[in-house]
Amino acid sequence: MKVILQETMDGVGHLGDLLDVRDGFARNFLLPRKKAVLANSRSIKAFEHVKRVAAEKAKKEKLEIEVHAKNVSAVTLTIEAQVGKDDKMFGSVTSKDLAEALAVQGFTIDRRKIQLAQPIKELGTITVPIKMPREVTATVTVRVVKKQEPEAAAEA
Repeated sequence: MKVILQETMDGVGHLGDLLDVRDGFARNFLLPRKKAVLANSRSIKAFEHVKRVAAEKAKKEKLEIEVHAKNVSAVTLTIEAQVGKDDKMFGSVTSKDLAEALAVQGFTIDRRKIQLAQPIKELGTITVPIKMPREVTATVTVRVVKKQEPEAAAEA
């Protein structure tokens, strides 16, 4: 009996596969549990249509994500860090700090999507990748600079 799988099943096939299975397996397991539908010309055409619509929707969604990634990549973050003798930083800049700085710029990015291998512990400029949905990656330039002390407080 020919069936079209409605979901991916280990050892059987993937979503949308057209399979030739035994009649008992189809009647007793696949069809009652709605894991497959009978493969006639009508169901094949309907499934192809659904697949085409989903592909177009995914393509449009990926374009929107790429535009968003381009906007995020255009941003340069400047983070002021407190430094001591010999420009040695107190603490470090983490992905949480980067997410907060991006939020100030108007971009809501989950800190777990910021792919910072280890916290930034030095002054300078670093490019940090940000993982977006649909295998899209944006890169943000982060400048870590010395925090300027208020001159009025230093003189008083």
